Amino acid sequence: MKIGFICTGNSARSQMAEGFGKFYTRKLKKNVEIFSAGSEPAGYIHPLAVKVMAEKGIDISGQRSKSLEEIPFNQLDLIVTLCGDAAEKCPTIPGVKTFHWNLPDPAKAEGTEEEKLKVFRQVRNKIEERVRELLLSL
Repeated sequence: MKIGFICTGNSARSQMAEGFGKFYTRKLKKNVEIFSAGSEPAGYIHPLAVKVMAEKGIDISGQRSKSLEEIPFNQLDLIVTLCGDAAEKCPTIPGVKTFHWNLPDPAKAEGTEEEKLKVFRQVRNKIEERVRELLLSL
């Protein structure tokens, strides 16, 4: 099975989902390949996404922002969009199940670094919960 996590920039939400997806795939011994991409890739991974994932013991610093063309998009069995923009811009594949998780973009958080980290942690925790539940349901 191949799962793709899609958002607009592929710099935070979908990167965290990819990190959790790979972690829980190994932990739960699931035969699933995990991918992430953006409808308009930012070209980088947000440093605060890397930081909050490291707090969970997951290193996403080696991942990179990718376009839909850089993953086996037409071979995906399941697509999860993580924001409204990606759901609108993400092409559909007939017969492929699609979930939409409308999560706020933590990269748009304002304030001090600690206030931004709080938003990143909240989004990270929601992503972890949903990814774990998704993989448990397979």
